Amino acid sequence: MNRIDSTMQKDGKLLSIYFTAGYPELQDTLPVLEQLQESGVDMVEIGLPFSDPLADGPTIQQSSTQALKNGMGTSKLFEQLKDVRDSIHIPLILMGYFNPVLQYGVEAFCSKCREVGIDGLILPDLPLDIYQREYQPILERYGLKMIFLITPQTSEERIRQIDAASDGFIYMVSSASTTGVQDSFGSDKEEYFKRIAGMQLKNPQVVGFGIHDRESFEAAVRYAKGAIIGSAFIKSLAASGINGITDFIKRIR
Repeated sequence: MNRIDSTMQKDGKLLSIYFTAGYPELQDTLPVLEQLQESGVDMVEIGLPFSDPLADGPTIQQSSTQALKNGMGTSKLFEQLKDVRDSIHIPLILMGYFNPVLQYGVEAFCSKCREVGIDGLILPDLPLDIYQREYQPILERYGLKMIFLITPQTSEERIRQIDAASDGFIYMVSSASTTGVQDSFGSDKEEYFKRIAGMQLKNPQVVGFGIHDRESFEAAVRYAKGAIIGSAFIKSLAASGINGITDFIKRIR
């Protein structure tokens, strides 16, 4: 069973963390993963830095720029992850933009993901229809789950198409804005969460964008299986380093 599936079947609400590979320092990728696992995080999204991250807010953009300056790239990340399953047992998802995957070669990229133990991919700029037409058989061949995003503006028809075409979980973006810009969840967000929960989709939902403390985490998981924290974690990493990870996670749950 894919590690994502087994994690989604666990009791309780899940906490996933996003961080940018090679940030703050090039060699920090594995130490960050190890500390996150030790701190009790259920799943991790490893960000593959890209030079034009359109959907990301300023915090993740800055971390991506710094990681690229540090020398991070697709081949370097796979090199860093070659022995990751010796110590890391929670699900790992690579999140990024499709261009670096295309440049690396989609099949070669997926093969390398399986080799190092990656469980799934999040590629927000890869449309569902193109994925189904051209790439779904490749990901399935290598045991990778494709995770798709929905927003408050996504139609019910589209949501059901995504739900039917994928498995693992659905990344439920809490806002149509870029990452890391919300202070709290208002009634409109709660109505959105309730509406999606009421659709009784086959895939569990995990909420992302704007989650930064215990209050926002608990609000996000009230109607969903879990929540993802990105920008707030990267800010903590920049301010407190790897040694501050455990305290950061304790402040969330």
